[in-house]
Amino acid sequence: MADADDVRRVALALPHTAEIASDGFDFRVADKGFVWSYPERVPGKPRVIRLDVAVLFVGDEAEKQALLLGEPDLFFTAPGYDGLPLVLLRLAAVDVERLSELVTDAWRMRAPEALLSDLDGSDGSVIATSAGAGT
Repeated sequence: MADADDVRRVALALPHTAEIASDGFDFRVADKGFVWSYPERVPGKPRVIRLDVAVLFVGDEAEKQALLLGEPDLFFTAPGYDGLPLVLLRLAAVDVERLSELVTDAWRMRAPEALLSDLDGSDGSVIATSAGAGT
């Protein structure tokens, strides 16, 4: 079972990651968001930042649909996300190892090609000298 602290730890271990000030969590690489807390919008009510749900960038609509259909216990979507390469992830339903894979994949899809070499391509672990926020 993962939580917002796990998201923060995993995201900040990725090179060149910046955390944006927010009521929840919001991580970017090269000014592009790759994982953030879900800003739930219910008509007629104020927006609520959900720390138990992460919004993850995915490659495209096909990948999004594969995740939604293949693992509905982990992934879902909401109005406003139609046509966008984003899925919502129930943190309580995912273990930290899988969370790490998902966040790292999202980082890879958003990072410029010049930054990709800062990850060890064999297993996705971060090269120690380049880890940390804002590096």
